[in-house]
Amino acid sequence: MQKTDEIDRRILDVLQRDATLSQRDVADKVGLSQNALWRRLKRLEKAGFIQGARMRLDAAALGLDLTVFVMVRTRNHSVEWADEFRKHIARIPEVAEMHRIGGDWDYMLKVVTRGMAGYDSVYRRITTGFELDTVTGMFSMETMLDDRPLDVRG
Repeated sequence: MQKTDEIDRRILDVLQRDATLSQRDVADKVGLSQNALWRRLKRLEKAGFIQGARMRLDAAALGLDLTVFVMVRTRNHSVEWADEFRKHIARIPEVAEMHRIGGDWDYMLKVVTRGMAGYDSVYRRITTGFELDTVTGMFSMETMLDDRPLDVRG
């Protein structure tokens, strides 16, 4: 893995906090010329440190008022089965995240949807076509900390 220096880390910190800044604004914040910033950005992208840029949307404003952390336990742990399950879950747009985890559960999914009826529909799609041992949902009552910038200070 390629190393980063202090300037790279400042660039990454500025961009993860506000990817809408112009290159001129980022360059000013980190003390570089626009050309020097552009070269560093290209290097950081090529090395995989930067993986695109997106806008963050307000789920509640869009009517997506329910977040459920779905815990899945299975008896099948083959690589092939896991890959097929991942592909199955990737076809469900309400699943915002999927993690293979250690401990008592095998997978954790973050589902963002419209109310209980929306979750019921997602639950049915998750469980259709796959033999799963246990599936349970934990309903978020309040998001207290979300989408924090990564600590890139080194």
